[in-house]
Amino acid sequence: MSSAAGPGNGLPVRMPRPRQPGRHRRPEPLAVPEGAPALVLAVPGAPSHASRGIAEEVASIVRADLPGLDARVAYLEGEGGEFPSLAHALAQTPAAVVVPLLAGPEASIMRRLGQAVVGSSASVELTDVLGPHPLLAEALHVRLSEAGLARADRARLFTVATAADGIILATVGGEEAVRAAGVTGVLLAARLAVPVLAAALDIEGSIAHTAAQLRASGAGNLALAPCLIGPEITGELLSRAAAEAGCAGAEALGAYPAVGKLVLTRYTAALGIAPADAQAPSH
Repeated sequence: MSSAAGPGNGLPVRMPRPRQPGRHRRPEPLAVPEGAPALVLAVPGAPSHASRGIAEEVASIVRADLPGLDARVAYLEGEGGEFPSLAHALAQTPAAVVVPLLAGPEASIMRRLGQAVVGSSASVELTDVLGPHPLLAEALHVRLSEAGLARADRARLFTVATAADGIILATVGGEEAVRAAGVTGVLLAARLAVPVLAAALDIEGSIAHTAAQLRASGAGNLALAPCLIGPEITGELLSRAAAEAGCAGAEALGAYPAVGKLVLTRYTAALGIAPADAQAPSH
């Protein structure tokens, strides 16, 4: 015999959990709208297996957050085969949202992307770049901590002997990119409680000048933090910049999960929907 409390053998009944009210409620999962355009992740720079690996991993993060999404990778300087060009990718779909795999503005790259979009027969929307954004500050913090150049968690009262007391935030794209990276730099400075200044790798003397500014303000142990995904620059360029500044450097952002979330945010914003989990992290 059973009762409202459970079956007669006394085993408990699993009841559905009530939905939590307010801001603690678990967000409803997103679904791809019927007939949604493809997401085309536009990769800058010369195609390589390294850049392909980053782009494919970012695309996988996006697909995991939005199951059923048609997410493709294309290259601004595509060579065909495993490195399809953006023009080729757009020719394979009637509609697409193109998201540049760029942390900050780079005028020449965005101009070329715009030309590819205009020349396409598909219905295409080109989104803005991924930053500035608090999620990029989180990713920069993690890369610095992985390199032993910052505390992993400011709330924990342990020290890192090599922790930097001044950060050079490296970007590409001239003064416009420096201004955009500066916004993310303010957010990073709040996380680390150390001064952060942005500098452009493609402006001669910018890195050395910024390093001198930080040292003049009292910072003695600097670190170079690339506010870059990776495919848009070469590792040699970062190594030379670190040597120019006379300091150690962290890795580029790469396929950090926050990068995938920002790509998804750009895509869903173009569709007029907003992913519930693409929010700024807490410090």
